[in-house]
Amino acid sequence: MGDMFCFQCQETAKNTGCTMGGVCGKKADTANAQDFLIWVTKGLSQAAVLARKEGKKVSKDINHIVTVNLFTTITNANFDTAAIHARTALTIQEKAKILASLSSKDGLSEAALWSSPDEKEWEVKSKTIGVLSTQHEDIRSLRELITIGLKGLSAYSKHANVLLHDNEKVDEFIQTALAKTLDDTLSVDELVALTLETGKFGVDGMALLDGANTGTYGHPEITKVNIGTRNNPGIIISGHDLKDLEMLLEQTQGTGVDVYTHSEMLPAHYYPAFKKYSNFAGNYGNAWWKQKDEFESFNGPILMTTNCIVPPKDSYKDRLFTTGAAGYPGCKHIKGEPGEKKDFSEVIALAKKCPPPTQIESGEIVGGFAHNQVFALADKVVEAVKTGAVEKFVVMAGCDGRHPTRDYYTEFAKALPPKTIILTAGCAKYRYNKLALGDIGGIPRVLDAGQCNDSYSLALIALKLKEVFGLDDVNKLPIIYNIAWYEQKAVIVLLALLYLGVKNIHLGPTLPAFLSPNVASVLVNNFGIAGIKSVPEDIKGFFG
Repeated sequence: MGDMFCFQCQETAKNTGCTMGGVCGKKADTANAQDFLIWVTKGLSQAAVLARKEGKKVSKDINHIVTVNLFTTITNANFDTAAIHARTALTIQEKAKILASLSSKDGLSEAALWSSPDEKEWEVKSKTIGVLSTQHEDIRSLRELITIGLKGLSAYSKHANVLLHDNEKVDEFIQTALAKTLDDTLSVDELVALTLETGKFGVDGMALLDGANTGTYGHPEITKVNIGTRNNPGIIISGHDLKDLEMLLEQTQGTGVDVYTHSEMLPAHYYPAFKKYSNFAGNYGNAWWKQKDEFESFNGPILMTTNCIVPPKDSYKDRLFTTGAAGYPGCKHIKGEPGEKKDFSEVIALAKKCPPPTQIESGEIVGGFAHNQVFALADKVVEAVKTGAVEKFVVMAGCDGRHPTRDYYTEFAKALPPKTIILTAGCAKYRYNKLALGDIGGIPRVLDAGQCNDSYSLALIALKLKEVFGLDDVNKLPIIYNIAWYEQKAVIVLLALLYLGVKNIHLGPTLPAFLSPNVASVLVNNFGIAGIKSVPEDIKGFFG
């Protein structure tokens, strides 16, 4: 056994697990600190579940501690061991309060009862409670599949919480499911059922965030986004948190500083509320994994609101700021709880001293095809299908990543028959959203719904098409699913689709390392989950 063990992302070493340090750049001590944070969070959750059984109210603060803790451990979100330790201390402290309120502690596990203020003891303990502490391969696989799915769900829930939207049933489920991953009496079948239930609440979590985003900023609409640059100094904002963007735009008004989105923040341009800001300049760059070059050429400050952070070069490290669940050692962290106004004055002051961004591209890209916008075009879409102008839709949502095998998705998009339309969401779109694929009767051949959570829109679109065509099964639609994954939010999207009954999803570039052969077989046999092959083979398999 190595210094750590982590296999939660698609790029994990040899598709088995990182043991000396993370491919993501995460060091062993940070990985172990995250494992320990997850363990004490499971203990806090178990105590909260018992408190509810005793009729006690569990506060919203506890719910938020759980979701932020899980979010903090998502791949490429937080590399700051000290920040992770601070969350651990808070969790142990709040857990003790709940334990003190209980009339009985019967049935609680060591994770709930263990306590120490000593970080050295945490480090020792962290090496005994990680992923590999579950000996049974299939039980371990299912526990991790559930936990990893819950990490993705927590990210979406946290984004909604920031906009002061909560779903207590989602929070209760997260805590109940975390507690069940500590239960050695649960069978493989019971854990499979819990996995599907995680997918159900994944749908609820995405619906919560969709309602929070659209209720606050309006429904996304078809929008052309500039990918060139202006001559003013700029701030680039990356990640997913729209509230951070709103506060940044408010605070940069009249300063002479432009704001650019990057990677998963691109879809912010589609929301009507942000169009009033004259200094909202456009989108700079591509998917997260290119940021080392693109952040360097941007010249100005970078604000990371969530993942994905790539360990920064020294050339721009002093320009990189984090906020929310994100963190990187040596980089300034901007604090602020939900409902509080964050102070970005330091970021803005630095921007004024920096040269304008170096232009790396020019032109425009089009997006904003979330469910409300597509429903408005429903008649046009249905007519195109009925006339045969559109023969199939291809869902190519999910994540991008740095591995060369992901060129597959660019080549696959190029090879698609001309009567197909791509439905996408997430940073996977950067593999094909700048290709000249044209349109079909005025309908662009790449319909970008938005961020990874906007896969919810793609599910709603599929269900709407099922209704319009009078079908009894979503799998009878002319829709193919060829989804790329990288991190944990993609996992909850996958589980949500499985819960909705979608079958025959192709997942790549590799199947997750946390799926044991038996668990993978369950997904293959029950849901038709499959990997990808070569582009010619898959085009032939999908289209004959």
